[in-house]
Amino acid sequence: MKAILFVGHGSRDEEGNEQVRQFVQTIRPHIDATFYVHTCFLEFGIPSVTDGIVHCVERGATEVIVIPIILLPAGHSKLHIPAAIDEAKERYPYVSFTYGRPLGIHDATFTILHDRLQEAGAIVDGETAIILLGRGGSDPDANSDLYKIARLFWERNKQTIVEPAFMGVTNPSLDEAVDRCVKLGAKKIVILPYFLFTGVLIKRLEKRVSEFQIAYPHLSFILANYFGFHPALQTIVLDRLQEALNDSVYMNCDTCQYRLHVAEHHHHHHHHDH
Repeated sequence: MKAILFVGHGSRDEEGNEQVRQFVQTIRPHIDATFYVHTCFLEFGIPSVTDGIVHCVERGATEVIVIPIILLPAGHSKLHIPAAIDEAKERYPYVSFTYGRPLGIHDATFTILHDRLQEAGAIVDGETAIILLGRGGSDPDANSDLYKIARLFWERNKQTIVEPAFMGVTNPSLDEAVDRCVKLGAKKIVILPYFLFTGVLIKRLEKRVSEFQIAYPHLSFILANYFGFHPALQTIVLDRLQEALNDSVYMNCDTCQYRLHVAEHHHHHHHHDH
């Protein structure tokens, strides 16, 4: 039996974890009915990746396809999930494992960003700046992907400033991006979260945007919605699943010195807000 194990990041906010589970239920009808489908989390949520694999095997799976519902390839997808799979291979030598890739840069991403922008009521013109806000991390490869996505999004909205920024860990910060947009002459600033579901950071962001509006009363601030249950997100995840089923997964690790270095020196599992 084939089992599909979806891996969410996990959040300290249980509402975010529940949204991951609900999302998997929305795509279940598009997956072969003979496959067993299960959801697990890297951290904060239950079950863990290891427990998720055990559950699939105990249900009779002889093949487990692991699909990360994670936006960009970073430490979790390059190190922690593969480590759990390697341990499972030793524990269950009679079970085959296939590892899919994170959502990454996919054309449907821009459909989601465009729609979230429209839903927010943002009029895209020369006085508008868009801040594409990612969570930020220690992997330069993942951080640079956000810059690439921001650039590709700008290519579709050339009359508008599009600034990448990060909620934490790395720069530019959201505050720095807002300051830059103001200096560039923006009268309206739309913050477009590059986040899958709700969580601690999204709720913190809602408060921060209210503070920006007070600090810059002459400007207009709009907070767009995160990806959530957008149909195009289903398309991306199902594409990644199909790649794994077809054994045609290609990871973007060519420029990733981070992976090579951290695999050698990384001995702890870090925790942060989500």
